[in-house]
Amino acid sequence: MDEETIARERIERLQSMAREAVREGHEERAREYVRRARRIAERQRLRLPRTFVHSICRACDAYLVPGRNARVRTQSGHVVVTCDCGVQSRHPYS
Repeated sequence: MDEETIARERIERLQSMAREAVREGHEERAREYVRRARRIAERQRLRLPRTFVHSICRACDAYLVPGRNARVRTQSGHVVVTCDCGVQSRHPYS
């Protein structure tokens, strides 16, 4: 296996670990997993998977779980996700 494949697998694993950490109430641990995944992607010059990007806050690196630390609304063709830190992200839908 090449380095890129290994990096992608590690990023996917860190995503699932962050999801589990938030479910268990360990939000700081989840933030650390998100930071590690971003750093791996930067070093290998990879993009994070779209599902992962839509699940994290760009400002505070929180793994977003609707109803727990994020509010999700629809607004004129977009999904608006608001983190507890106040930062909003908008993603189009059809």
